[in-house]
Amino acid sequence: MDTNPRVKKALFGKLENGELSCGLCPHNCRLPEGSLGICGTRRNSGGQLFSLIYGCVSSLGVDPIEKKPLYHFYPGSRILSAGTVGCNFRCSFCQNWEISQNTYFPCRFVEPRALVSSAEEQKSIGIAYTYSEPLIWYEYVSDCAKLCKSKRLKNVLVTNGYINREPLEQILPYIDAMNVDLKSFNDGFYRKLCKGTLEPVLNTIRTASKSCHIEITNLLIPGENDSESEIDAMSRWIEENTGRQTPLHISKYFPRYRLNAPETGAEAIKTARDIALKHLDFVYAGNVDMPGASDTLCPECGAVLIERSGYNTEIMNLKENICGKCGSEINIISS
Repeated sequence: MDTNPRVKKALFGKLENGELSCGLCPHNCRLPEGSLGICGTRRNSGGQLFSLIYGCVSSLGVDPIEKKPLYHFYPGSRILSAGTVGCNFRCSFCQNWEISQNTYFPCRFVEPRALVSSAEEQKSIGIAYTYSEPLIWYEYVSDCAKLCKSKRLKNVLVTNGYINREPLEQILPYIDAMNVDLKSFNDGFYRKLCKGTLEPVLNTIRTASKSCHIEITNLLIPGENDSESEIDAMSRWIEENTGRQTPLHISKYFPRYRLNAPETGAEAIKTARDIALKHLDFVYAGNVDMPGASDTLCPECGAVLIERSGYNTEIMNLKENICGKCGSEINIISS
């Protein structure tokens, strides 16, 4: 298998009593000879665990950092975004299912050095590992992230957060920012619609928030995760575990893949945002035209610090991470 550059010995394989398991994510898949994990990208071959997607790039492009979405991490900058195929969730509402749920999607092989060189050539601040679930791409992301660090470039993960503690702690020293998709604050939702569980995602958010900049996205799905009590509980948990200044992005859902719930109405986004603002200073509306709901305001004096229209960003009353009006310190990394 080692003649194929996309096939690489994987980390976190565990052989116990003749049985191989993968310890990368909380599924802890047990893998008989020749079988794949739930992600569809890690295989038992001859009693050893291999990744089948090393350097396998399905999507590549330079994006505004706000598209990740990251609103408080080098606002107005651009970042090289790279994605692979596969996912360790099976979300029936996946907004990017063509690559996340299809491991046969066409890819090209890109060496880590070539990807990092591309980020340098594009005058990007670094690399965002995104589009599909980057943590199943662990070996490649780890190699690229280490190279990025050596070049003083930034590493960003846009992730579902479903990873075990050991691999998370090993990669965090190389990660500068994360956006974690907190799909719901209800374990039943995760089990029913994602084929996963909630607690490991919360553990990732807690752990990562102590190591790097973190923002959270919640895709609001009518009738599934949009109750006022759930939004209140979620935003309260974020406040208590990562702080009031943790940015939360509440995004509009569109019917995709296997879920045909109606798209989220603007009023539902507004209601959820109003509830979350009781606990959090920065709550943003995503994928919806809501004037002012993407702007960053000083939580102390109300001054507009960053004005946004789509992905266009204008920094106004902000000096690095200080409000230019009242001098309050803001959870923004800009230099």
